[in-house]
Amino acid sequence: MFRRQKTGAVLCSSCGKLVGAQDEVCLNCGRRNPGMWGFSLALRRLGNDFGFVSLVISGCGLLYVAALIMDPKGIGMRGIAILSPSFRSLFMLGASGAIPVFGYHRWWTFLSAGWLHGNLLHIVFNMMWVRQLAPVTAELYGAPRMILIYTVSSVTGFSLSSAAGLLFGGIPIFGGALFTVGASAPIFGLLGALVYYGRRGGSSYVGSQAKTNALILFFFGLIMPNIDNYAHLGGFLGGYAMGKGLDPLEPERIDHVVAALSMLLLSALSVLASLLHGLTIK
Repeated sequence: MFRRQKTGAVLCSSCGKLVGAQDEVCLNCGRRNPGMWGFSLALRRLGNDFGFVSLVISGCGLLYVAALIMDPKGIGMRGIAILSPSFRSLFMLGASGAIPVFGYHRWWTFLSAGWLHGNLLHIVFNMMWVRQLAPVTAELYGAPRMILIYTVSSVTGFSLSSAAGLLFGGIPIFGGALFTVGASAPIFGLLGALVYYGRRGGSSYVGSQAKTNALILFFFGLIMPNIDNYAHLGGFLGGYAMGKGLDPLEPERIDHVVAALSMLLLSALSVLASLLHGLTIK
């Protein structure tokens, strides 16, 4: 499946036009290394998102199960929040918020928290949105830029939430989070990037649909308890800013690929760092 193609024609990883497997530049869009060093075909077999949706779903699922196994006696079963991992498990794996970030100086949790979830409904709901939004964003921005939008939005979302939690405490709705997890911050980042895509001139329909979805989810967060609205807002703003900075109407560059892979590596390391650091706390 991942065999390298050294000769013949492949599809440019940015514009989808035929190029030589070893061409240095795509004559259509200007993308350098358009054949991804011969791995373009193999990556496209993973889908237009390069397998990112499967990675997120499997990664979040494994960490959710791990959180349950780490502290089975602490599993919560109250109301709709069934199968809730304990705070201890989520803290060990990289929950963010004012307490972990400012109380324990776990700054890397801005990345790890987006891979953790607080209950069964939480993870199912978020994975449905990832499955819906990530492929669309990858189609419009390219998979590497979509990954950058997703991961950076996690950082901006949980940064704002943690700061608000420090300043305002646990005030309902507007107080920020003392302790927070979930993929909703990067999900709102994807919505922000899609809204910018519509404003940039790519598709007004895509932009209006993303704006409608964002408003519905924002309103839902205001009326439902235990929703991290600051993470949603920070994620949306981060995604919009990243969408503008990455410019979806310009061809992808090789540094986007390198940066995307680096962010995925840092995300994995953030979970590992959380676990190792947690073991040192008595």
